[in-house]
Amino acid sequence: MDRSAESGEHVRHEGGERMTWTDICRAAQFRGRWVALCECHYDESTGKATEGAVVDVDDDLVELCSRIRASDKKNCAILFCDESAESH
Repeated sequence: MDRSAESGEHVRHEGGERMTWTDICRAAQFRGRWVALCECHYDESTGKATEGAVVDVDDDLVELCSRIRASDKKNCAILFCDESAESH
């Protein structure tokens, strides 16, 4: 697993660690970044992703989308994680 968030590069999660959206937003490595989730669970009333397997993270949405398109992960939710996103 590449954890080069400190250098501004992408972070790819090979194993797809399953996390809740609240936990993702609390993790410093994800704040202010775009997060790709697969195998999501959604809130039935809002339709928003509440948890999923983190498959990739990047500061740059275009770069993240390009990698997701080139991968076998085709049904990802891509969300921006900021400090106010915790209540998503």
